Amino acid sequence: MYGARSMARATVLVVDDEPNILRTVRSALRAEGYEVETADDGAAALDRMARGAYDVVLLDVQLPRVGGLEVLQRARAAGFDAPVVMMSGHGTIETAVQATRLGARDFLEKPLSTEKLLLTLEHALEVTALKGRVLALEKALGSTGALLGDSAPMRELRRLVARAASGVVPVLVTGERGTGKELVARAIHEGSKRAKHEMEKLNCAAVPQELIESELFGHESGAFTGAVKMRKGRFERAHGSTLFLDEVGDMPAAMQAKLLRVLQEGEVERVGGAQTIKVDVRVVAATNRDLVADAASGRFRADLYDRLNVVPIRVPALRERREDIPALAAAFLPASCEANDRAPKQLTAGALNLLLRYRFPGNVRELKNLVDRLVIVTERETIDEDDVREALPPGSIEGAAGAARDGVYTPGTPLKDMLDAAERDLILRALEHHKGNATHAARDLALERSHFYKKMRSLGIRRPGAADDEEEPA
Repeated sequence: MYGARSMARATVLVVDDEPNILRTVRSALRAEGYEVETADDGAAALDRMARGAYDVVLLDVQLPRVGGLEVLQRARAAGFDAPVVMMSGHGTIETAVQATRLGARDFLEKPLSTEKLLLTLEHALEVTALKGRVLALEKALGSTGALLGDSAPMRELRRLVARAASGVVPVLVTGERGTGKELVARAIHEGSKRAKHEMEKLNCAAVPQELIESELFGHESGAFTGAVKMRKGRFERAHGSTLFLDEVGDMPAAMQAKLLRVLQEGEVERVGGAQTIKVDVRVVAATNRDLVADAASGRFRADLYDRLNVVPIRVPALRERREDIPALAAAFLPASCEANDRAPKQLTAGALNLLLRYRFPGNVRELKNLVDRLVIVTERETIDEDDVREALPPGSIEGAAGAARDGVYTPGTPLKDMLDAAERDLILRALEHHKGNATHAARDLALERSHFYKKMRSLGIRRPGAADDEEEPA
């Protein structure tokens, strides 16, 4: 049995002017579970392609009335985007190249091999399914904005995601709430060879402790009260795919040992069962907890942390990539207007300036929610500074120095003020790192000690623990 059976009820249009070929191909494809329609000339094929939805088309090159290559060219020009596989009993390299340039997915020589035909159709349908998943992922990225942005942290994140996707080892995604950890996990899955299967996911914090084992490993009928029939767990359902364990840091201690065993052995046992079931699952876990500290305190198993943390990916907080806020807001705004049945709106420069000065403890999710709120409550087509200020928590807007400290251009702020704020923050961090030792901090920043002190005085910085009457060297 070929993989085409898994392509549930895919519809194929077969176009050929030889009745024997139409009959043979139709019989072979129907035996494999395909729905098949036929056409015996190019004009009929174009008519059917214009009126019907087909998952794939088998198209002969030599056809009466309108040739196969012309059919392909006209169909593509009309927007027909399903995969087309060309067939020919007189095929040449030039013909195959021309068909490929016109948009053919593949080229088969007659007489047709049933095995090769079925494999070619399977591959064509897999490519179509993959394109659909990519489009769905791009839509999801646009709706949440978690991977949008051209800041250095986001470019690095996308690079790590692409590298991680090609592997098979566990990935641990960390980051604050609202940064988009689940979307990172989904991007890893969609970029992997396992993308032809749906990604399974489980929020470890949302499942009662007494049920999480059953959720992960499944149960046999009668295993406990309410288990009226056998049920597969997430690991079995994710066989050949990816399992996303969200909030893995909140997993009960007893389950941590069992999860470690599954990761090491690649096998599970259902609750109430004795059979060992082999599973091929890639685990991507996520948490906003400090698992290093939890492992040190004994709250989280250190060996499980090591097993999950093979490829670590940290999702940056929004305040670490403030320069992405305008792009994120610009992406959220039209989507929110459409979803909430509002006329198109725009943000003024002053409104964006306030957004740049807010720290967004809820990160990208909070920004999206804020845009939704502004779209709903603002009656005008323009969202201005007063609208944003009213929507944000009182006293939550940082001064210009706050934004400048994080290296973000702040409209209306003099360059000197932004540079001073950035220098002040760097010197304070150096002093903190060296426990107030100005000599070591100056050396670390490659500054003369006297120049370092002058900088401190000009920026109003005192060393931690320094007495009020202490005089710094000139």
